[in-house]
Amino acid sequence: MAAMQVAVIGGGMITHDQILPSLYQMQRNGAIGEISVCALKRSILEALERAEGIRQAFPGQSFRAFPPAGSPDDPQPELYQDVIAGLPPRNLVVVAVPDQLHYEVILKALRHDQHVLTVKPLVLRHRQAVEIECEARSRDLVVGVEYHKRFDDRSLMARRKYRQGLFGEFMLGTACLLEKWYYRHSNFQNWCTVENSDAFTYIGCHYVDLVHFITGLLPAAVSVYGIRDRYPNGKEGFLWTDARVIWNNGACLNVQNALGFPDEAPGTNTQGLTMYCRGGDNGALLSHSDQYRGLKYSYTRKSADPGSTIYAEPSPDYLQYVDLGGPGLVPVGYGYRSIEYIVKACLRVEAEPDPVRRRQLLLEYDQAGIMATPANSSYNEQVIEAARESILNGGRLVQIPAKER
Repeated sequence: MAAMQVAVIGGGMITHDQILPSLYQMQRNGAIGEISVCALKRSILEALERAEGIRQAFPGQSFRAFPPAGSPDDPQPELYQDVIAGLPPRNLVVVAVPDQLHYEVILKALRHDQHVLTVKPLVLRHRQAVEIECEARSRDLVVGVEYHKRFDDRSLMARRKYRQGLFGEFMLGTACLLEKWYYRHSNFQNWCTVENSDAFTYIGCHYVDLVHFITGLLPAAVSVYGIRDRYPNGKEGFLWTDARVIWNNGACLNVQNALGFPDEAPGTNTQGLTMYCRGGDNGALLSHSDQYRGLKYSYTRKSADPGSTIYAEPSPDYLQYVDLGGPGLVPVGYGYRSIEYIVKACLRVEAEPDPVRRRQLLLEYDQAGIMATPANSSYNEQVIEAARESILNGGRLVQIPAKER
């Protein structure tokens, strides 16, 4: 059987930082075959092709570009359809486009009989998640949602110990994830605007997903207060958000998000989760400080990377390149493990010739709950849909109907 081909739709920041390095490593290991990347404009792919860190890590490896070299730099918003249509059935499409475009790209891939790996969130409406679940199930296809924080060892440790009863029951918590200011100068300013998304929908969904992943609880109500601010191009976005998520046991999680962490601050962002719990006649605490992991570096100069600083407190855990000998560098961390897990799930399903066993494998992925799928994580779409209603109405509380939960 030929090696699985992968088509990445979207060539922006997440493709550069995580997706392409992870796929290149799997290609280097012989797990997958040809990699294609389709972007809106040729200049986006040129930046990806020139990326010095990727070139150093993966000498001699390249992707098939759409639009190809020599193309004019005009936007080609429909080109992805041709790329997906040209992919032989039962390969893999990676969806790395703005949130509001996920639905149409995922359905296009499924209807051409392709497995799907998509960046989070899956979609912006619960009914869309249900439709995607049904379409994938009818074709025995994997849809994996890339909530990479699930693959941080800290998250997996917390999940195991919580479900052993060692934390008791979650009651009250806080989470934050503030990205650096320079994000405002990126392509975010063209799509993460008030009519499409907000800081909570794009960033905060990580921690809503993580609380369920750890505890098994489901969200019951959401309120999100958003502060409007302007990007450098003049477009308006909800760039500062404060959310309150009520869970089905009455617990409350507060989540703060922004594109507002100072560029000169030492970490790549600031983020963390604290959960207070009760069990019997005792309390319990879970506290994860995620923005750095005990490293303190002071360099002689800044690197060329956006947001780089002379003094840095980097995280070794999301995705870093390390030298393990041999040509190039090796990506390590939970960013790589997350991509690898989903791709291997697709490979495992595709290697199973028995249709009954293939469907059983898909059901096992849904039930295990390690990889987010439309069947086991559509509570995220319920939260996002309620959050968008709330933020556009001044932060009022929006209930998630019990029948949907």
